[in-house]
Parts: sequence; C-alpha cells; structure tokens
Amino acid sequence: MVRGTSDFELRFLDYSPAAEAEKQLPTTFDEGAELLDAYSQAVTNVVAKLSPAVVSIRIKKKVARSANATYEGEGSASGVIIAPDGYVVTNCHVTEGADSITVGLADGNSYSAQLVGQDAATDLALLRIPGSGLPIARLGDSNKLRVGQLVIAIGNPLGFESTVTAGVVSAMGRSLRSRSGRLIENIIQTDAALNPGNSGGPLVDSRGLAVGINTAVIQFAQGICFAVPVNTLRWVVPLLLREGKVTRGFLGISGQRVPLPVRVVRYFQLKNDYGVQVFSVAPRSPAQSAGLKEGDIIISLGQETVTGVDDVHRLLTRDIIGKKLDMVVLRDFTNRLEMSIVPAEYKE
Repeated sequence: MVRGTSDFELRFLDYSPAAEAEKQLPTTFDEGAELLDAYSQAVTNVVAKLSPAVVSIRIKKKVARSANATYEGEGSASGVIIAPDGYVVTNCHVTEGADSITVGLADGNSYSAQLVGQDAATDLALLRIPGSGLPIARLGDSNKLRVGQLVIAIGNPLGFESTVTAGVVSAMGRSLRSRSGRLIENIIQTDAALNPGNSGGPLVDSRGLAVGINTAVIQFAQGICFAVPVNTLRWVVPLLLREGKVTRGFLGISGQRVPLPVRVVRYFQLKNDYGVQVFSVAPRSPAQSAGLKEGDIIISLGQETVTGVDDVHRLLTRDIIGKKLDMVVLRDFTNRLEMSIVPAEYKE
C-alpha cells in the first residue's frame, strides 16, 4: 500500500519522542531562563551602581613629528572616582607626559583635572577635580578573588561612554611588562573584553565592588586582558596623596602569591597559609646578596607576615632603604631559613 503525503504529516504530528521533548522543554527553558535572569540582573545591578562613578578622560600632549617639529596629540581613556571630593584613579600610562587632562562625568559635566601623582611601577595615577558629593566606587578586596569568578569591566573604549563587558577572572598573580619596560606584578587576568580607551576604568565584581583598574590587553589576542588589583591601589593612593610619587625599596625579585601545603604549615607552625614564591632574582641585587634563590617562598619580612606580593610592596617604603631586614624563607618546602636583606632604593 502506498501512503499519501497526508499519512506522513499525521504520523509526524503524533510522533511520540517529539511530544516527550515538548513536555520537557518548559522545565529546561525555565531553569535556563532563571540562570540567564540571575546573570543579567547581577550585571545590570552593577552597572547601575558603578556607572555614575566612571569617568571619561581626555588628554592633550605635545608629540614630536620630527627633530624640529611637534604637534598636539589627543587621547582618551577611562577613570573611576574613589572619593566624593573629586579624587579620580586612572592609569599612569594615560597621564604620563600629558599637558592637559580633562575629566568628563556621567552627568555630562567636564572639569580640568590636576595630576596629584603617578606611579609607573604599578601603572596607577591619581587626579583631582573640583566638586563635592560626587558618586564614588566602593573598593573590594582583590585578595578574595578566585579564578572563574564573574567580573565586569566598565569604561569608555574608543570614545563610546559607559561601555560594559563581562567575563571571568582567568588567572591571578600575573606579571606584566609596562611600555617603559618595568614589570608590574600581581596583575589580574580576565577575559572581560577591553579596548583602547578602557584603560583606567574599574573591574568590578558581582556585588558592585571595584576589584581592579583595567590596564592593558595583549594585542592580536582574544580574551587576554589585565587589571591592577585594587589592594595595590589601597596602598599606592595614600603615598601619592602625601608625596605625589612612590619612593620604594628594591629587593631585586619577581614573585607570585602561592598557597602553602597544609602539612608544611603544620610542620613549621606557620601563621599564614600563603607566601610569595620567588620567580627570578636580579643580578647584583639585594636579593642575590642575601642568598635568595628561584623557588624560595618568602613567609615573613621585617617581622611582618607575608601572604602576597602587595604585602612585600607595602613594606618596601623609603624608611627601610639601607636598613637590614630579617626574612624567613621556605626552600623546597623542607627547609626553613632565616636570613637578612638590605633593600636598596628603587631607581626609575
């Protein structure tokens, strides 16, 4: 018997697997919709909370066209207000060499900004604009960030104001070489898309707390972007307020925060679960003179517990330059070494 087209159409409409899938679809859709709604709600809440504190920055500087000729170049970037009386944080590579800086607020007002200070070693700069009662970004704790955590970048890339991108923390404790060749340490890596003009804008967690300052992207790479952790900002900004710059001691190491095995913590009766592992030791540096080696883990410096790179930076103030500091180091997780080191002055 030859079946007509209508027979196939009837069988298709009554096909049981399709009917089963239809029954399950609403449940699957509802669950997916709830997840998407929660994600969307988190992002929109953060944007509503932080956007008023995100500013656009326009700079003008003289650029050499030739040995005898210059022209006035312009650039744009982002920044974030951290105090209601007009203090704005952005990147040092944005403000360096600028002849004039203009800050534009989310409400449309623009102000000429004063450069309070800048620190190339952390790529941070502090500006001041006139005003009071300005919207501010609340600062979080970048040490509590975890790989895979949702983060949101807000900025003004390519002049498009209040642009928002979302992603996750890809890695912690990265090192990034700045344009001047300096090594910026303890960097946050994220896949939240950044473009030219995003520099200086905030990287924010799902609670609306600023956890970093966006600083750079790797050219021609997708999903590899970097931010200076907000805990670095916490100790740099007060120094910029007082002195306009950061005069720091120098050990001659690069390192990264690492967790300590539980058995090692118990065996040596340590007070902390983290330390700073030395990745490299500069020739003829205080670290080399002290006997530090690659792979060593610093757990205390100058009688202070060390749990991350920021702890080391905080201790390397002008006051300790030329003074002997006690240092406790773990070598190969089996030896606890006590040594001393004499920090030198960091030269730009």
